[in-house]
Amino acid sequence: MFMGEYQHSIDEKGRIIIPAKFREMLGTSFVATRGLDSCLFVYPMEEWGIMEQKLKTLSLMKSDARAFSRFFFSGATECVWDKQGRVNLPGNLRQYAKLDKDCVILGVSNRVEIWNKGLWEQYFEQSEESFNEIAEKLVDFNFDL
Repeated sequence: MFMGEYQHSIDEKGRIIIPAKFREMLGTSFVATRGLDSCLFVYPMEEWGIMEQKLKTLSLMKSDARAFSRFFFSGATECVWDKQGRVNLPGNLRQYAKLDKDCVILGVSNRVEIWNKGLWEQYFEQSEESFNEIAEKLVDFNFDL
């Protein structure tokens, strides 16, 4: 399981260091793609396969399903580490997530998220204000803390 929050920088060539314990769990290659809320989602190959299977079950007859699949898969790229433990994120993904210098790397259960630091701070501040309301809504999904 991925968990925790880490501050890192992305260099001018688009390379970022992922925390060592995340690198171990991601393996020798993994997939990065556009995520929700203007961040990147990073999946180990096994988890990526699970996501692929789930998305294959969506009906192509529904425009929302087609749109989401296009958005998710068209941005996906297989990544590998360089000798210094960095990963080079493609320009289209960096542009989507507004990754230019300071980044936040989050462990979120089955995936890693990479955020622009300013966007993460803004998102966190807004979410923190409504955290109790969000927790109450989760009861509707048979989730209890």
